[in-house]
Amino acid sequence: MGDYLDPSRDHAALGRLSKKDVEVLTRYIVSIDFTFRALSMKYLLVGRDTGQFFGSLEIDTVESGFPVFNELLVMANDAMQAGRHLEGMPDAASLKRQIVEKIVADQAIPIKLQFALSQRLYYEELARGELFWARNDPEAVWIDNIEDRRRKYLLHWAAYDSQINLPAIYLMELEDTGRTALPKDERRWPEVQAHLMGQSMGGLKLVTIAKAFDQYFNDLHPKRLRRVHVGPMYSHAFTRQSGPMREVLAEANGSIGQDWALSWTLEELESESVRAERDGWFSIVEREVFALDPFSGRGVDAGATHTERAIIMPERPYQVLAEKNPAGFGAVRKFVVSDAGRVLSY
Repeated sequence: MGDYLDPSRDHAALGRLSKKDVEVLTRYIVSIDFTFRALSMKYLLVGRDTGQFFGSLEIDTVESGFPVFNELLVMANDAMQAGRHLEGMPDAASLKRQIVEKIVADQAIPIKLQFALSQRLYYEELARGELFWARNDPEAVWIDNIEDRRRKYLLHWAAYDSQINLPAIYLMELEDTGRTALPKDERRWPEVQAHLMGQSMGGLKLVTIAKAFDQYFNDLHPKRLRRVHVGPMYSHAFTRQSGPMREVLAEANGSIGQDWALSWTLEELESESVRAERDGWFSIVEREVFALDPFSGRGVDAGATHTERAIIMPERPYQVLAEKNPAGFGAVRKFVVSDAGRVLSY
């Protein structure tokens, strides 16, 4: 049986996520949507005779189904100059009026004016901000004061992985025993931000990232580290991944708007205990002991305590997936979008 998703339900059912976790993840997902919206405006008139040499949006159709990393780098450069571009362009209302006048007076399709409007809307999206960039630097959210000079924070940051062309979102719960609160510490906070961004590579295991952080910062104690890989996106018509999902979408033969599936993976690493370690002649520091999944002897290889996979798709592809029941999908959480826009979880 499927269950309707209800935001008021315990988020533990969706991967042990707290309300704060969901708020943070939602913010990143919305920023990814804003990025795609901006890119859709930029490339809206591709293939039309605009009088401009303009390439098309480059998508990684073989693996991720997402834009390639370079698209985000170019977008970041465009964002730095968005204000200058907007100052030199007519506003959207003026361009729309010129488009109508061109259609009425000349009975012609005003391609060049439409192109100008699409670029105006692109730079407006960039100027609004709140997009998902190639690097999204760490932010700290205070959670609790456990005791005097021991504070609990949620750090979150994100990066667009240049190797696999997918967004990765990181959440780290840590305890801070430093003299100054971490976000206000002019020495430690920039170091923490630089360290975490330097470790934000999809090829690194969570245990590698957490242990390096634990060793580098004696007064910061990572208790939980999670990474969410958003994607790949599958479509029989537009992407060329191999494997069961391609076969499912081919058999489903979905119409426009129904030919897709989006997967994501949540990796989680938890500290199970603390050991004392000598640091120099007179100091003792805390070091975390991380729990690795003991099942099938794969925990050490995975570098995580838990790994959960999920996928969301329309009803018809889900019906084919349920009928074919391919190997490896038994433990995958399925979310199904109905024609009415409701989301069921299986």
